Amino acid sequence: MMFIGATFYAFEIPNYFDWIVKKTIHLKGLKATLAKTLLAIAYFNPLWIARHLFFIQLFSGQFSDINFSLLEIAFWSFLVNIPISFLANYIIQNRFKIKWRFLGSAVFSAIMAIYYALSEVIFV
Repeated sequence: MMFIGATFYAFEIPNYFDWIVKKTIHLKGLKATLAKTLLAIAYFNPLWIARHLFFIQLFSGQFSDINFSLLEIAFWSFLVNIPISFLANYIIQNRFKIKWRFLGSAVFSAIMAIYYALSEVIFV
């Protein structure tokens, strides 16, 4: 998982955050704040969570657990997590300077990785 985070995610997430800035540059005030926050939440959607769960199963050698139930687990995990994710992404997208957003997101994602792994127990 550290390899995926240090390569794939390290490239993908900062580029998405740059895209958020470009997409919302014309917005001001509350609209800009909400747009940035919601676009960040949209990125970490159930498909992203399912992909993360897939990597957890893959790297832990639990190949038989890689199936479509990961999508259902990811869906429920996403829904339950929306309040926490909204607050964290609000802070990351609106209070951190662009150069610190990836680090802030990485710390939040590390915490969430524990939650995603527990989601397989909680939402099965």
